[in-house]
Amino acid sequence: MNEWLERLSQLPQQWFDSPVAAIALTLGAYFFGIRLFKLMHRPTWCPPMLIAALLIAAVIALLPIGIDDYNRGAGWLMLLLGPATVALAVPLYQQLPQIRALWKPIMLTLPLSATLAACYAVIIAAAMGAPAEVLASLAPKSVTSPIALGLAEELGGSRALLMGALLTTGVTAIFGVEWLSRALRIRDPRLIGLALGINGHALGTVRAFEISSVAGAFASLGMSLTGAFTAIVLPLVWHLFA
Repeated sequence: MNEWLERLSQLPQQWFDSPVAAIALTLGAYFFGIRLFKLMHRPTWCPPMLIAALLIAAVIALLPIGIDDYNRGAGWLMLLLGPATVALAVPLYQQLPQIRALWKPIMLTLPLSATLAACYAVIIAAAMGAPAEVLASLAPKSVTSPIALGLAEELGGSRALLMGALLTTGVTAIFGVEWLSRALRIRDPRLIGLALGINGHALGTVRAFEISSVAGAFASLGMSLTGAFTAIVLPLVWHLFA
């Protein structure tokens, strides 16, 4: 009996020796998140990605497996982040005439917005006495995951803390941008999309595409330019003041 229970307890670890289990868990949690999101009438404060992340965390906590076991298999999905980000060039090309018409205000807005997005969390954390590893993990929180992971590694941050910061930033950015746009009566999808892309990276961009293709294209632009600006400027500033 004890031998049977021991084999049963080792079964989840054997499943996660193959990447199939982690990929199946990830996709299943995501589709469940989409379904629950629709049943909840699409609340801005609870996107499908948040539901999926909480479900995966619960499964890992309940089963006798570690986060390393999950990451070993889910790492295959991380390879798709780069191509998915590059594919956002398609809606950008489709909205190129509108983007060209607004290139001056975009270029004026982007550096300030990207700088504020990187600085405010770092300043608050530093004022509370957070160590350098935490600060390095929070600094790239507003850029898309492929760029943010590389920046966090270069700055000496924690991958796990960064992923939590990325998720939190995306959710709060969606809620904040939509609340402010309603409060200020901003209805231009270009402005809303750009704000979502700059502040909410991939999660904000997904939400922008749900609003309209125009909002999605400007969110893609905001996310891409914020990532490029942060990837160039952040390491220089960090090593200058570190």
